[in-house]
Amino acid sequence: MAAHDVTGTDLVEAGWLEKGVKLLRLNRPERLNAITSALIGALLRRLDEADADRDCRVVVITGVGRGFCAGADLRGGDPGIEPPFEPRPGPVGTFQVQEQYSSVTSRLRALGKPVIAAVNGPATGGGLAFTLGCDIRFAAASARFSAAFARVGLSGCDMGTGWLLNRIVGAGRAHELLLTGRIIDAQEALRIGLVLDVVPDDRLLERALETARQIVANSPFGVKMTKQVMWAGLEIPGLEAAIALENRTQVLASTTRDGVEAMTAFAERRGPDWSDS
Repeated sequence: MAAHDVTGTDLVEAGWLEKGVKLLRLNRPERLNAITSALIGALLRRLDEADADRDCRVVVITGVGRGFCAGADLRGGDPGIEPPFEPRPGPVGTFQVQEQYSSVTSRLRALGKPVIAAVNGPATGGGLAFTLGCDIRFAAASARFSAAFARVGLSGCDMGTGWLLNRIVGAGRAHELLLTGRIIDAQEALRIGLVLDVVPDDRLLERALETARQIVANSPFGVKMTKQVMWAGLEIPGLEAAIALENRTQVLASTTRDGVEAMTAFAERRGPDWSDS
């Protein structure tokens, strides 16, 4: 299944899988969609566009070609494509780039629409961080995952990987994966809960779309608040604080037009007509 209205040669292609479901595709296939500063800038712009587009209800992220994202490109950027900024020399500039790369994880979390990772082929290093920052993850049979930072003299905790992996697969498994840097295949990723389903490569976007349709059927504000509270809950230390946040969010949602429409539609035994207001 292919997107239409694709933007051609951009480093992140944007199109629609169907109404309400935006498809973003990392587009450096000759380098397995390895990360450059320019690709990060393009991805951030695409996410901003999706967030501002009221017609967009769910975002699906995948990679062009045979890989999702092979992590940082150690060979540099693409000829003729300017990076979004010129880093300062030395460690200060390195830190600028590190902050830019890591900002994607935060942006995925802050997006007002759910993000589904459709992982095709390798998702390593920063590519793994991209998948962890998404709300839902599906894998093609070809998918491979690794945080190999420790194998190249770096910390395994990068771009939010340490914090997120702990919470997705549990501390014990996360420690083992980050300390060894080993590669796991799609079936192991499914077994440990890193992904929710594994499908043949030619069914990957179809599988993501099945779940996206279920989300689109719900109220936009309700979905947004669910995502927001679920992520906040990972940082809330106790049950009572979590309940206090949920109580306030629930009352707020019930006062919207869509909240009233949901009750009316239920009473009239029909499907709701969401207005996102």
